Amino acid sequence: MKKPLLEIRSLSTQFFTEDGVVRAVENVSFEINSGEILSLVGESGCGKSVTGLSILRLIQSPPGKIVSGEILFDGENLLGLGEKAMERVRGNEISMIFQEPMTSLNPVFTIGDQIMEAILFHQGMGKAEARRRAIDMLDRVKIPSPEIRVDAYPHQLSGGMRQRAMIAMALSCQPKLLIADEPTTALDVTIQAQVLNLLREIQREMGTSVMLITHDLGVVAEVADRVAVMYAGRIMEYGPIDAIFSQLRHPYTKGLLESIPQLREKKKRLDAVPGQVPDPMNLPMGCKFHPRCYLMIDECKKVEPPLFRVNGNHFSRCIRWKDCC
Repeated sequence: MKKPLLEIRSLSTQFFTEDGVVRAVENVSFEINSGEILSLVGESGCGKSVTGLSILRLIQSPPGKIVSGEILFDGENLLGLGEKAMERVRGNEISMIFQEPMTSLNPVFTIGDQIMEAILFHQGMGKAEARRRAIDMLDRVKIPSPEIRVDAYPHQLSGGMRQRAMIAMALSCQPKLLIADEPTTALDVTIQAQVLNLLREIQREMGTSVMLITHDLGVVAEVADRVAVMYAGRIMEYGPIDAIFSQLRHPYTKGLLESIPQLREKKKRLDAVPGQVPDPMNLPMGCKFHPRCYLMIDECKKVEPPLFRVNGNHFSRCIRWKDCC
């Protein structure tokens, strides 16, 4: 049986602050196969972005630290590599698109220079060849007049074009894995759809695996093959896209789905998950979702449940998953 491209095993990342320890990611496990799109979804602060940064070992230390687990990429544990070896992985075999392109792009360098930087560092090309690759990548992400835009500065591009430039930069070395952290944030709905279609199209064309980080289940429905739902640093439900949307087995996933606006919905108010996201330095005992859960029983307050296998590759961290939904 073919091994996954990326396999996360019991990953825990913590931040050690003066006020206490923030357990941002706790005992997280999932895998991504070659050519697959896995979406990591959940509310802000649930640990999605920290998981992505942990994979690339970009957690700022101090105060952050990966305290346990394994990150197996192509069978090699990235946590065991030296910094020089990790530099060869970042941007070359694994690339990341960050949330806000205006702050991720350097305002004093042209778009072309920033795309060429990774190509020159990783691919061993000359400047002229690297420039041709940069223009080709801008063309592939459907930026008009790429031979002109290659010399533009970030402020000269619209938000949607900056995001396309970020995708071109991330894919310029043809990585095996792309981590896309909220790639459609701050874009209007029309541009969001264009960026998602572009990501899916390029992913199919290049065979790149994608880890899509988002809080938007509507985005997930458009592009993902599998979904991992996160809450309070933990995976709450994990499985194929069809199972998550049609046979979900966790109350938190149910709450997220019911909070999505429906065009034909006649209700005046959207359903919302009751209560508040817990303080990461003062998490409740037992199941971390139990204070907000309509299925909660006494046992939920005492014991944190494992991931139960619902069927096949569908898992739920809920002792009452059979009663859910």
